[in-house]
Amino acid sequence: MPTLLIVHHTPSPNCQALFEAVVSGATAPEIEGVRVVRRAALAATATDVLDADGYLLGTPANLGYLSGALKHFFDQIYYPCLDETRGRPFGSYIHGGSDVTGAARALDSITTGLGWRRAAEPVTVTGTPGKADTEACWELGATLAAGLAG
Repeated sequence: MPTLLIVHHTPSPNCQALFEAVVSGATAPEIEGVRVVRRAALAATATDVLDADGYLLGTPANLGYLSGALKHFFDQIYYPCLDETRGRPFGSYIHGGSDVTGAARALDSITTGLGWRRAAEPVTVTGTPGKADTEACWELGATLAAGLAG
């Protein structure tokens, strides 16, 4: 059974709302045959990444960059997973108070270096998430899971 690994840093109610929407989409009843694993960025390991078939990454934008937790995740898994995970699909969501440009650029750079394949456009949200933002995150989760389901 294919596995979707959701790696997230969820320090605020705004990030929590987006995370819950992503999980809801990924675990929608109409998507069968996909195992969804959730890991906080500081708890996710190279083994988690190697055991997964696709990835969904969630982070706040902190000081114009990824959260330290998601950056730490990438620092830990980069070389152990570099050759083994090339070409695997991923998606992402980023929340910021006013700007997510630097965080999005950093995430693009890291995933390009890993050779991961973008399976959906990133969801970027500034300010308090609205209904359209949580719906976009639901779609993101459903798209990644459905892509793995075949």
